[in-house]
Amino acid sequence: MFADFLRRLTEPAVDPLTEGDSRLALTALLVRIARSDEDYQKSEIELIDSIVAERYELSADDASALRHDAEQLEAEAPDTVKFTTAIKQGVAYEHRLGVIESLWKVVLADGKRDEAEDALLRTVSRFLGVSDMDSALARQRVQGD
Repeated sequence: MFADFLRRLTEPAVDPLTEGDSRLALTALLVRIARSDEDYQKSEIELIDSIVAERYELSADDASALRHDAEQLEAEAPDTVKFTTAIKQGVAYEHRLGVIESLWKVVLADGKRDEAEDALLRTVSRFLGVSDMDSALARQRVQGD
């Protein structure tokens, strides 16, 4: 279903993503981080729906539909390195930084920092071109530190 999208995303010369493609790709990252501990919970699904509804000003039904599409994309997407590198080339830094903050919300949703989620978030941040400092500041904002 997403073969053409993934092909366009991972071609050597990536054009900036359309708004819809950007939403889908970045939501797929939220799904990937939530699934990384192999315990994709209803609370994480609801949080992802809430994040994308707020971020993209979507209705609950539209946010759920976007997340559903993102789940399918995430399952078909190449390895995280290739996927995030392609997003880095097609999405403006400020949008990637906002996604890092949203990823921290998903990682911290259950009140603990899972090692697998933590490691994946560090990898995602690095390959999205977000500095360790900016990622740490995003985490602190989410935690209210």
